[in-house]
Amino acid sequence: MIRSVPQALPRLLAVLAAVLVAVPVAPTGAGAEPAAPKLTWAVQPADPDGPDGRRWIERTLDPGQVVTEHLAVRNLSATRAVFRLQAADGYLTDKGRFNMLPSTETSKDGGTWISVRDTVTVGANETKVVPFTITVPADAAPGDHPAGIAASVTSTGGTVAVESRVGFRVMLRASGTATAALAVDDVTATYARSWNPFAPGTLRLRYAVANGGNVWASGRGRVTVSEAFGLARRDTTVEVEELLPGGSRVARANVGGVWGLGPLRTTVTVTPAALGDGTVADVRQATATVTVWAVPWPQLGLLVVLVAVALLLRDVRRRRQRRLDLLLDRARQEGRASATTVGASTD
Repeated sequence: MIRSVPQALPRLLAVLAAVLVAVPVAPTGAGAEPAAPKLTWAVQPADPDGPDGRRWIERTLDPGQVVTEHLAVRNLSATRAVFRLQAADGYLTDKGRFNMLPSTETSKDGGTWISVRDTVTVGANETKVVPFTITVPADAAPGDHPAGIAASVTSTGGTVAVESRVGFRVMLRASGTATAALAVDDVTATYARSWNPFAPGTLRLRYAVANGGNVWASGRGRVTVSEAFGLARRDTTVEVEELLPGGSRVARANVGGVWGLGPLRTTVTVTPAALGDGTVADVRQATATVTVWAVPWPQLGLLVVLVAVALLLRDVRRRRQRRLDLLLDRARQEGRASATTVGASTD
C-alpha cells in the first residue's frame, strides 16, 4: 500500500492509503453549499484484459532487458475522474508496511526503471487498463530494486493541497548472484529479576537487524543466555520480519527462566531466508554477543536469612545444652551432698 503525501505542507497533513481511498474531488464549500462528491478508486496489477489477481508484481530480469506490464485503475465512484500515474522507489516503514517515496522526493533506483503515462481518465464505475514499461539498466547490480506504482488525485482546501494515492509494489530483481545476509548490531541486554527468591527473572534484549544482502529477506534466529559461568542455559526463538536490501529494524526478545547467577552471556544468532518466487540465494548467518552481570539478590537474601536462622537455632541448642549441663551438675552436687550427710548421721 502507498501512503498519501501532502504537497504544500508535508508536515501538516497526511492521507492514509488503503486499497480503497475516499477523498473529495473539490474543496467543500461553506454555508449551504453542497458537499463535494467522494472519489473512491483501486489500483492493481493486470494483464491486457483487466485485473489478474496478483497482489503485486515480481519480475526477475536481465540487465538491459525491457518488458511491458499492465495496471488496472478502477473508479468505484459515481463521477468521472482524472488520475495521475507515477512510479517511485519502494521501501518498508518502521512498522513493516511497504511504501513508496513521495512525489516530492526523487527516485534513484527501481522507480526510475518504470515508464508509465502521466494521467488516465476513468469514467464512473469504470476500469481502465494501462500498460507500463520496465527497462533494466545495462549496469544494474544483481539483486532486488523495489519500486511502487500508484494512481493519485489532488484535492485542495484553502491553501493546502493534499495528494492521495493508491498503488502496489513492484519487486524488481536484476539477475545475478543473490545474497541473503542479515547483520545483528547494537545489542543491549537488561536483567529484570523477580523479588520472589523461588522464581527466576527475565532477560530483556534489544538489537538491530539490517539487511546487508542484495535480496528481500526475512529470517529466524535464536537467543541463548548462559549463566553461572556456563553451568545453566536458557534460550528462545525469534522471528525477523521482512527487510528490503539496505533496510533495518529494531527487534526485541525476552528470555524467561533466568536466575541471574553472575555474568549473563547472551548470544543472538539469525539465519536469513530469501523471499520472492523461486529465489535461490547464498545465505549468510549473523551472530552477536553481549554480557551483563546480575547479582541474585533475592536468593542471597534468602541465604542470609537461612544462615541467620541456622545460627540462631545452634545458639538456642547450645544454651539449652548448657542449662541442662548446669542442672545435671547441680543434681550431682546435691546427690553427693545428701550422701555425705547420711553417712555422717550414721556414724
